Amino acid sequence: MKINKILIILGEPNSTFSEILFKYFNSKEFFNNKKKIILIGSKSLLQKHLKILKINLKFKFRIINHLKEANVREVNIININYNNKKKFSKISSNSSKYITNCFNLALSLIRNNEKTALINGPISKKHFLKKKYLGITEYISKKIKVKNQVMLIYNDKLAVSPLTTHLPIKYVNKEIKKKKIIKNVIEIRKFYKNFLNKKPKIAILGLNPHCETIDKFSEEKKIIIPAINYLKKNYTNISGPFPADTFFLKKNIIKYNVVVGMYHDQVLTPLKTLYNFNAINLTLGLPFIRISPDHGPNEKMLGKNISDPSSIFYAMRFINKIK
Repeated sequence: MKINKILIILGEPNSTFSEILFKYFNSKEFFNNKKKIILIGSKSLLQKHLKILKINLKFKFRIINHLKEANVREVNIININYNNKKKFSKISSNSSKYITNCFNLALSLIRNNEKTALINGPISKKHFLKKKYLGITEYISKKIKVKNQVMLIYNDKLAVSPLTTHLPIKYVNKEIKKKKIIKNVIEIRKFYKNFLNKKPKIAILGLNPHCETIDKFSEEKKIIIPAINYLKKNYTNISGPFPADTFFLKKNIIKYNVVVGMYHDQVLTPLKTLYNFNAINLTLGLPFIRISPDHGPNEKMLGKNISDPSSIFYAMRFINKIK
C-alpha cells in the first residue's frame, strides 16, 4: 500500500522534536519527498522555536483545515492552540491537554484516510501517560481498541522486537507467554510480507543468562522453546532460543534481520549501540503505519540546535520504501 500522506503529531512542546523537524524541512530530501506532510500542533509554538533556535526555514507554514487542502513540498499544519508563555521550559503536566488534543485529532483523521502514515513526536511518560500506560505503543492501541500490538524497532539491516515493552524488569518473567511469543512473531512476519515484500529471518532470544536457570521452573523449557517449536512447524526462518550475551556478535546477526527478545533493554541496547539513531519505532498490528523517531524529548539539548535528526530522516525514507 503506497502512502501519500504523513500526519505528524508534534508531541511534547518542550522537546527537541521541533528542531529535528526543522532540519528535515531544510533538507533536499524534504523537497524531493512526494508525500503530503501535515503537522498536527501549534503554529505559534513552532514559530517561537524557530526564533530561539535561530533557524531560517525556506518556506512558511501553511495552515489548513482539511487534509484535502494539503500540498506536496509544503509544510501544512492543522493548528492546535497551545497557551505557552515560555518558548522552552521544564516538562510538566501542563502540556498534557494540548498533546491529548493533538493525538485525538490525528487518530480521528487517520481512521478515515487510507494511504496515510502517522508519526508522533516524543512525549514524557511520567507527565503525559502518568503511569496509566507503559508507553505510546499501548496508549494509541487502547485509543483505537487494538489488543495485539507489537513494538518493532526497525533498521533495514536488523530490527528488534521486545516481547514486553517499557515494563519494569521485576515483572518481565510473569509476562512471558507462549501465546504472546507466537502472536508477535506472526504479526512481524505479516508486516514484512505486506509492507516490505520480504520474508524475515527471525531469531528468538531466551530470558535467562545463557538460557539457563538455577530455578526448577525454566522459562526457556516451559514457554520459549515450545513456542519456537510451534512456529517452526508452521513457518520457515525461525530459530532459537539464543543466549542474549553473545547473540549480537557480527557472525550471528548477519544471519538474521529480526531479533525477538524478552524485554526492552535486552534488544534495544545492542541495536542502538550498532546503529545509533538510524532506527525507528514502529507499532505493528494497527490499521495504519505508526512511527515514532527513536529518541525522547531530550531536555538537556533544548534550544541548543545540536540534536541529531537521523531518526526523522530514517522515518521518511522508510515510508518512501513501503510497497
